[in-house]
Amino acid sequence: MDTNQPTPKTIDEYIAGFSPDVQAILQQIRATIREEAPEARETIKYQMPTFVLNGNLVYFAAFKKHIGFYPTPTGTEHFQKEISGYKAGKGSIQFPLSEPMPFELIREIVRFRVEESREAAEAKKRKK
Repeated sequence: MDTNQPTPKTIDEYIAGFSPDVQAILQQIRATIREEAPEARETIKYQMPTFVLNGNLVYFAAFKKHIGFYPTPTGTEHFQKEISGYKAGKGSIQFPLSEPMPFELIREIVRFRVEESREAAEAKKRKK
């Protein structure tokens, strides 16, 4: 993304700031998230595309050599074995642009986060 451009206000604006090959990857990540979390709301937080469902669900962002995927700490903790081949930190995973994008893994992580989000929302309702 061109750092001289204004901060994007929508995910469409964010994606438009990249080369066509990266745009295609970002659109596919977005579609994968949307399929698993159709009720989630799209927004931009921390200058990154964000999906919100009873709180922040997942974020993603493009960089020069990788796609950053941010499923919160629980999303990375639960998938330690599956993400062991990637550079990962507390709540973040880097998917190199030089390798095939693991869309099925992204789908599984989003599915896990959706279930986790629903359970947290139900628990909150029960407390009231």
